[in-house]
Amino acid sequence: MRIIFFGTPSFAIPALNALLQAGEEVIAVVTQPDKRKGRDRLLSPPPVKELAVEKGFRVLQPVNFKDASFLDELHNLKPDLIVVVAYGKILPSRVLSLPVHGCMNIHASLLPKYRGAAPIQWAIIKGEKKTGITTMLMDEGLDTGGILLQEETDISPDDTADTLGNRLSEIGASLLIKTIKQLKNRSLYPVPQTGTPSYAPPLRKEDGRINYTSAAEDIRNMVRGMYPWPCAYCYLNGERIKITKVGVLEGSGLPGRIEKAGDEFIVGTGAGLLSIIELQPEGKRAMTARDFLGGRRLTAGAFFDGP
Repeated sequence: MRIIFFGTPSFAIPALNALLQAGEEVIAVVTQPDKRKGRDRLLSPPPVKELAVEKGFRVLQPVNFKDASFLDELHNLKPDLIVVVAYGKILPSRVLSLPVHGCMNIHASLLPKYRGAAPIQWAIIKGEKKTGITTMLMDEGLDTGGILLQEETDISPDDTADTLGNRLSEIGASLLIKTIKQLKNRSLYPVPQTGTPSYAPPLRKEDGRINYTSAAEDIRNMVRGMYPWPCAYCYLNGERIKITKVGVLEGSGLPGRIEKAGDEFIVGTGAGLLSIIELQPEGKRAMTARDFLGGRRLTAGAFFDGP
């Protein structure tokens, strides 16, 4: 099968590698343009581009789908199938109708739950116990196309968006190959989605602000789902502090008030207590709560506050 692969972040790399190992003919890789990163604002390629260049693929990086030369090149490549894994943009109808076998998306949820850009993060934030991967044939809606295959995985209490994302990327790569094999055998057909959909909109930096009137368990889920980006955060004496690992304890305290600041770093919430385990002060390295407290004169009774 002549395949054009659309993908951008590291989540998509296992799927591209799986296509290569399965002997599929990847005729081009489409990814987002290079972006400036870091303090020096140097142009950095997306992870998928780095792999594609290493493997010698033709790489296309359109700024948008209004680029007529890019669309003409896709047409001239005559793909049998387009595979999309976390590309980052919605494909227009002209691209969707191009391949003989359509456009297949690997989506990191059990559709129709968590349609949208951040399904891994929102599944954790919402306290889900299970999630999974869906392969689907794309249409012009937001993750509304027919389902091909699905595979479940448990969300462990210690999973973050990082650990769950790594696991789902491997599941997605395996399910992609199974899906392609069944499509080739003509033993698989898309099934319309059923059930009530939910949505996973893109996360913004400001979404990480902790509201200590929430229950401790809800805050813990938020901290896990926001890690490693945008990261949960709060303010202490005007200093922005990222909170990267927490636990939940029984008991009560005033929301946002530091109830213990010694061997333990415990904060009150709207329901239960939150034990802060790891955090990162602004402009400094990540550290344990014990190391953080060891360098500060911080006592019980202080409050996390606004900026």
